[in-house]
Amino acid sequence: MAHKFVIEKNKAGEFVAKFKYNSEVIFWTEGYSSKAGAKNAIESVLKNGPGAPVEEAD
Repeated sequence: MAHKFVIEKNKAGEFVAKFKYNSEVIFWTEGYSSKAGAKNAIESVLKNGPGAPVEEAD
């Protein structure tokens, strides 16, 4: 699969959820103290992302 979510630890030891496409990081979340926090962030993106509006700056 070309795209996926990955949960990794950052340099501060926090859990970060990253969205990767063809192994390139497209975006990442803030750091969470638990893996469950990072999983919740992924679930929120999956739930709320498809209906989110797109804003364009002038």
